[in-house]
Amino acid sequence: MKIEEIVLSQREYFNTDVTKSVSFRKEALKKLYSAIVANETTILQALKKDLNKSNFEGYMTEIGMVRDECRHAIRHVSSWAKPKRVRTPFAQFHSQSYILKDPYGVALIMSPWNYPFQLTMAPLIGAIAAGNCAVIKPSAYTPATSQVIADMISSRFPAEYITVVQGGRKENTALLDIHFDYIFFTGSTTVGKLVMEKASRFLTPISLELGGKSPAIIDETADLKIAATRLAWAKFLNAGQTCVSPDYVLIHESRKEEFIEELRKAIDKAFPQGALKDKEYVHIVNEKQFTRLSAFLNNGKTVIGGGTDPTIRCIEPTVLDNINFDSPVMQEEIFGPIFPILTYKNLDEAIQILRKKPKPLALYFFTKSKTNREKVFSSLSFGGGCVNDAIIHLATSEMGFGGVGESGMGSYHGKKSFDTFTHEKSIVDKKTWIDLPMRYRPYTKRNYKLIRMFLK
Repeated sequence: MKIEEIVLSQREYFNTDVTKSVSFRKEALKKLYSAIVANETTILQALKKDLNKSNFEGYMTEIGMVRDECRHAIRHVSSWAKPKRVRTPFAQFHSQSYILKDPYGVALIMSPWNYPFQLTMAPLIGAIAAGNCAVIKPSAYTPATSQVIADMISSRFPAEYITVVQGGRKENTALLDIHFDYIFFTGSTTVGKLVMEKASRFLTPISLELGGKSPAIIDETADLKIAATRLAWAKFLNAGQTCVSPDYVLIHESRKEEFIEELRKAIDKAFPQGALKDKEYVHIVNEKQFTRLSAFLNNGKTVIGGGTDPTIRCIEPTVLDNINFDSPVMQEEIFGPIFPILTYKNLDEAIQILRKKPKPLALYFFTKSKTNREKVFSSLSFGGGCVNDAIIHLATSEMGFGGVGESGMGSYHGKKSFDTFTHEKSIVDKKTWIDLPMRYRPYTKRNYKLIRMFLK
């Protein structure tokens, strides 16, 4: 079936109103949950094939998070979907005001390769909970996982409700040339700009989940052992191929050498046999990315790691010193296991440096100082973040996750996912047993005084 025909069939199905029933939505979410459970082994095998993800990392960062999101939506979708009564101004006497939660219609979900299962399923849960139909476009860079998703969806849902379109750039272009009611895109800033440009043709609302160079700031009060342990885990998770990965460290100059030693210990503990010999260490997704990342290894001074194995597209956890903001590695999001270390003299200097940079998706601040924490968080704009940890702020259904400025727009997870795929229709239900005439022509001085009394 052609893409145009898929979208037309979904629009016709949506217009039957069957997807708007809360019971239908809950049943669809339960079907999705059962499909995830039933296909767990197959999903993990696909993640292993595409990225060499271990079962532990695959379940922790992909399947487990999606199952939790799905259960949360099943529990709460009934309350989320209820009309919301709001206060009515006295000038509108006598009437009732309320907000209806209305699905957009046919949604397009375009997902990336770095967490190919989680970043496809999480927005789909929101689309289903809100009552939409959905076309899913997974990444061509992770074909095994994309095929599992396609098989899983087609076995549980009719194509006129939810379907998967596989392929590469040709299919992406074809999808973006069609009128959807909502577009949810996760990926690079460069492609995000193209998606936004294409969406503007139809004035289609969009969510852009992008990325950027998310800094980890370490002040002079921080516990360096904790900082090194947690940052090593966060940075080298998925071999650094994480949109909220700490991209670089900006540390007080008095603590740099000590931190590097603590980071060395943390990496050695995580990879006792060396990352290149670790059968569960994630590989770089393809040759293009491996070549791009390998070029960064010539920047500055390598103080930890630096080894590569091109035969399996593997790069050791690598720490670079003698880096500045003009270095090539600092000109784009790294998206790999390379960790530059930069320094600052005082916190005001660090804040001024970061204010001049594009707004990142995440910011991590390691400190024992409440004053410093409040200063950093009130002075800098970023999507979200952590104090004395990294990445974990996205692993909850109780807070939205998303970027700001160059790192994206819109947010999701939990109720925010439902809200993202929902249009709120504002309704005033005016009663007919009384009709105040002051708004009607001909305008009089008396009515003018009444209008001013009500609207002041």
